[in-house]
Amino acid sequence: MPFDENYFSTHTYANITFAKYSMYWWSNRFFAMLARRNGRRGARLLEVGSGMGHLVGQLEDTFETYGCDINHWAVKQSQPVVKKTSLQTASAQELPFNDNSFNVVIIKHIVEHLPDPQKAIQEIGRVIEPGGALILATPNLDSLLKPWKGEKWIGYQDPTHISLKRPAEWVSLIEGAGFTITRIFSDGFWDVPYIPLIPNAVQKLTFGSFGGFQAITGLIFLPMRWGESIIVIARKQKDK
Repeated sequence: MPFDENYFSTHTYANITFAKYSMYWWSNRFFAMLARRNGRRGARLLEVGSGMGHLVGQLEDTFETYGCDINHWAVKQSQPVVKKTSLQTASAQELPFNDNSFNVVIIKHIVEHLPDPQKAIQEIGRVIEPGGALILATPNLDSLLKPWKGEKWIGYQDPTHISLKRPAEWVSLIEGAGFTITRIFSDGFWDVPYIPLIPNAVQKLTFGSFGGFQAITGLIFLPMRWGESIIVIARKQKDK
């Protein structure tokens, strides 16, 4: 099983810091903003693949929060981070929740790790209530600058990324699970360097400024191809 304590210090996590105001911190803050905008205050929210609890813990003031992760070590590490969230070890492909249980489900950079992401998205469709929101993020095979990185592109650096798909494929799977897409956008070009010889600090300022502005302000404006991840917001269709 690759998802253990070692996983959070290797591959794409190798250079990540969990400190406040780090890129990781700003990303979680941004997804928390998306959840608050698209969810109903006081309703039930689930994060699938909750890791060490840094995102779902931010949402305890707004929702009745739940988290699940296949990594038992990560779930244990979440205990000091969250205060009220109900956590458990579970697979995204077999969610241990009743039908129509949640108003919001977040699945952030998890589907690319799954042998059967379609099953996971179908499971999410099952546990979300009609009209509820799905917030999904995954590496963007259609990123405009991906060809500049070649085999060094961030999406290829984690050997557990076994289900990379083009955005159109993800949209098809999400719609096939009973959702209507309301927004699809990107997170900016943060995977520096893109150009040899130019200092990373300069490239972060030039390439990363738009994504950083979006993350800090919460103003969504980056087109789908303008970043290393796609972010999809969808609503479960209501029964007619």
